[in-house]
Formats: sequence, C-alpha cells, structure tokens
Amino acid sequence: MRTTDGGQLALGLAFCALLVIVTLTDLQRRVIPNVVLLAGSLVAVAIVAATDPGSFGARAIAALAAGGFLFLVAFACPRGMGMGDVKLAAVMGFYLGSAVGPALLIGFAAGTLLGLAMIARRGLAARTQAVPFGPFLALGGVVALSYGDAVVNWYLDAFP
Repeated sequence: MRTTDGGQLALGLAFCALLVIVTLTDLQRRVIPNVVLLAGSLVAVAIVAATDPGSFGARAIAALAAGGFLFLVAFACPRGMGMGDVKLAAVMGFYLGSAVGPALLIGFAAGTLLGLAMIARRGLAARTQAVPFGPFLALGGVVALSYGDAVVNWYLDAFP
C-alpha cells in the first residue's frame, strides 16, 4: 500500500475488522451480508480519500478485476459460489489494490486444500458438501495485507 503510515494502519485495521465479521457470519449463517460489505466499502473509500486519493483509480480497477473474476467463476458454477463472495472480492480489491491477486490465489489454494482433504477422508461424496468460501478469501486477504505487495513486486521483477 502507498498510503501514509496512519492511513495504512487505519485501512489495515478496518480491513481486518471487516474480514472477522465476514468470516464469523459466513461460518454461522453461510451468507455475507450486503450491509457489512457496503459499510466496509464506505469506510475504505473514506480512508483512501483522506489519506491517499491518488490511489483511488488503481484501487477501483483492482476491485473491478477481483469482483469480475469471481463473478465469472460464480456464473460458471452458480451452486459453488455465492454473490456474497463476488462482492467480498471486489471490496478486498479496493482495500488491497494489486495485492488482491495474491489474496485470491491464497484463498483458492486454501479452499482447494480443504476440499482435497474432505475428499480424501470421505470419498467423492464430500464433493456435494457446501463449505463457505468467505473465510478462505479472508485468510488470503490477511496474508496479502502483509505480503501481497511484496509478492506482486517479486512477480513483476521476475517476469517483466
């Protein structure tokens, strides 16, 4: 992130609070409430506008890209992913900017590992068991908050 130290701290704390709420709600009710995502979005916009307005465009592009990518996944497999996950990815894109890429990658990898473990334990019947995806996205978001920019910079340096 390119915000000031105070802005970066405020954005990171708001993001983590949002991810805790999303994780607990998705685990308990298997839904990510729109009101939570809207509030998280408004907080992010306010913090970015106050501390780093120059990054607004890049963050908006990251939000559209992340939300658009998960929308395509949800469209291709509507029973496998809900629109709450799509909206969460968009909100994460605004908070994280380009670091949302590693966040999504980590979320999908963690979800895949759990799915493989369930199949190994229960057989192919486990494929029909629903698992909330929000907590995996949250995990990716927390990791990307600390290391996402470094991963993106490494990738851009390694593959120019």
